[in-house]
Amino acid sequence: MRRILLVEDDPQVGPAIRRGLAAEGYAVDVATDGVTGLALALAGDHDVIVLDVMLPRLHGYAVCGRLRAAGVTTPVLMLTAKDGEHDEAEGLDTGADDYLTKPFSYVVLLSRLRALLRRGGRAGTASVLSHGDLWADLATRRAGRGTTAVHLTGKQFGVLVALMRAEGRVLSKGEILDEVWDPAFRGDASIVEVYVSALRRKIDAPFGTRSIETVRGYGYRLAPTGSADG
Repeated sequence: MRRILLVEDDPQVGPAIRRGLAAEGYAVDVATDGVTGLALALAGDHDVIVLDVMLPRLHGYAVCGRLRAAGVTTPVLMLTAKDGEHDEAEGLDTGADDYLTKPFSYVVLLSRLRALLRRGGRAGTASVLSHGDLWADLATRRAGRGTTAVHLTGKQFGVLVALMRAEGRVLSKGEILDEVWDPAFRGDASIVEVYVSALRRKIDAPFGTRSIETVRGYGYRLAPTGSADG
């Protein structure tokens, strides 16, 4: 049975989500504040964490950031009443894998959770992709350069894998959305830019490289191996 941790303090939203997930056959642990949610996430064995942003005692961004700093890679779906690209970028920068703005449809929530569960459970025979010293392990969903591992969120990892599989071919934002995002996503394709920027900060900037090229007016591709910054 898949286990989900729900960290939500709203007295109506929280119980409604718990009942719905339980009816779908999931085991659901519930916390109503950030400190308790963090403790449960660190101690438990969960397949996905559903994390509200505006929590008492410790807000969701801090909870997610502390989990990632502790090495917890469980997929995180953030829920918030806040809306806007900067709010979403803040959540993604702390290590969240997906983001859902209230009010939302339960059908959409369930679809997003199933997508995170599918991505988190994939494994394959040809499990490691490489591009120069950049690598992505599809079985463990880990990535890095050489001997240095780099933590990526679920969607950041998905964007990297899509670009690596394209083997230098240019991918449009729409193609990346189709490859990585859930089919129910109806947001702006410019969200891809947020993830590409985050990837560059993680896989390029610390290593003095420029792996991801922007093709103006179309999309992105991996640069030929050996490209250096500057």
